Amino acid sequence: MWQRHLAAALFATLAMTGIARADQLADIKARGTLVCGTQNASEPYAFPDAATRKIVGFDVDVCSALAKGLGVKLEHRALSTDARIPELKTRRVDVLAAAVAWMPARAAQVDFSDQYFVAPIRVLVRADSPVQTLEQLSGKKIAASEGSSSAAVSVTRLPDSNLLTFHDISSAFLALQQGKVEGLVAGQLILARFANEAATKGGQQYRLLTKPVFEERWGVVMNKGEPALRDAVNKILVDYDKSNGLQDSFEKWLGSKSVYKFTRDYKVEPIKVQ
Repeated sequence: MWQRHLAAALFATLAMTGIARADQLADIKARGTLVCGTQNASEPYAFPDAATRKIVGFDVDVCSALAKGLGVKLEHRALSTDARIPELKTRRVDVLAAAVAWMPARAAQVDFSDQYFVAPIRVLVRADSPVQTLEQLSGKKIAASEGSSSAAVSVTRLPDSNLLTFHDISSAFLALQQGKVEGLVAGQLILARFANEAATKGGQQYRLLTKPVFEERWGVVMNKGEPALRDAVNKILVDYDKSNGLQDSFEKWLGSKSVYKFTRDYKVEPIKVQ
């Protein structure tokens, strides 16, 4: 008999806990604080300002917009790449605006909002290379960082190229510098950094092929089973875009007011599986 009573009590406790956790939006508003995680030391998305040491960046602006839209204070938390999903799932953070690209394996664990950023994976070639298009990489050697998403998409998107993987992105870039490969596949941002740094030093120059190999789509990430929070986040992102807040942030950190001079050609919308 006592076993049945104990089981019933445990079930009731779990049910109450589930109910309490089923509406995280209500919890956030009751607490008066949104705990938003970003990826640490990830310039220009979330990094310490050299003058103030305050964490700033494109993703930090998204966190601020979310807190403002919810009418609560922002508690920002910088996380390592590996800690992002675990910190969310253990509810140490409420949401992530942390350079998290949609992938099937991730979508099975957590929920994604509408996209707020699209990060192209592109190919960097030497400025004097005859290669002008992705199709012209057929039969050519290309480099990527071992275990990276860039290496993974190269296998499927550039199947006729000869992919060589290197321990890290710097080693892969060195292979391009030395002429051991025809192109380097990586995120647009890191490739732009390599090209910009080379331009300031003189010597060998580089350029990006226009067409992306793949486009990673970033959303605000939250735990599953929180429809009210997901809907609220999506509305805030749409409003943030309509008010030009998202565009202003993009221009500051990635666009015309930054060293990268990227242009934004995406909008806030549901993530489309490619």
